[in-house]
Amino acid sequence: MSEKKTHFHTNPYLLLTLTVLFWSGNMVLGRGIRADVPPLALAFWRWAIAFACVLPLALPHFKAQWPLLRGGWKPVVILGVLGVGGYNTFAYIALQYTSATNAVLLNSFIPVATIAISWAFLGKHLRRLEGLGVVVSLCGALTIIARGDPAVLAHLNLNAGDVWMLGAVLVWAIYTVGLAWRPAGVHPMLMLAAMTAVGLATLAPAYAWEMMQGRQINVSIASLASLAYVGIFPSFLGYIFYNRGVAEVGANKASLFIHLMPVFGTLLSAIFLAEIPHWYHYLGIGLIFTGIWLTMRK
Repeated sequence: MSEKKTHFHTNPYLLLTLTVLFWSGNMVLGRGIRADVPPLALAFWRWAIAFACVLPLALPHFKAQWPLLRGGWKPVVILGVLGVGGYNTFAYIALQYTSATNAVLLNSFIPVATIAISWAFLGKHLRRLEGLGVVVSLCGALTIIARGDPAVLAHLNLNAGDVWMLGAVLVWAIYTVGLAWRPAGVHPMLMLAAMTAVGLATLAPAYAWEMMQGRQINVSIASLASLAYVGIFPSFLGYIFYNRGVAEVGANKASLFIHLMPVFGTLLSAIFLAEIPHWYHYLGIGLIFTGIWLTMRK
């Protein structure tokens, strides 16, 4: 019984699903508190909280694994700048200027970008069934975003926020593929702490500049609770789960789970905003799960 339970809790597909659930909540909060918490402040304090969570778990491994970490410092720095300092900051800036619909739509192209980069730099190819699964899953995400009407997609106009979101998509795709070069043998907690420290060092000057522009956090119970959520769940737990998932199933399959964000967005809206799902939500959810099932089949 205990062996099965352990396997369930470490199943990479479960971890990836939980990660996307956490990140969906992060997108909702990022848009919802944009008037109270500036984007760079949100990114900085998110990772400061995550660093406080991971540091006690990383320190016991620091002395023994420091040579490994130091030997692989280049990928650690690059991954920290991209995954911690880059993606979330770009996404939060994007949510200042673009709608949640546009942001989720562009975010849905992460699997496509990841597969393209894996093919270009690692020579990795999807099998025909896996490629079909990616296409079906992407169609499901677009169905939800377009509310079942292709004309909605045709009339989406790119603005400054959309450009920032495209940058975030590219950064995350590179980060996902780049995880293949992280130093071998370094404990996941120490690896996450190192990347977070790099990301915070990158964010600190930008956050200082934002404060000099007069943009401050409007301190309230809601804003503090939001910071606690994004620091613990999407950052601390989410990155541990995602990195583990990528290590287990590869970058291409792991990135496919990003298509679950419109699914969880629909569910969260129904639970917290009393928004009733429509037929296109169910159709999109069905297509997304079909696509993931096709891709996961051996």
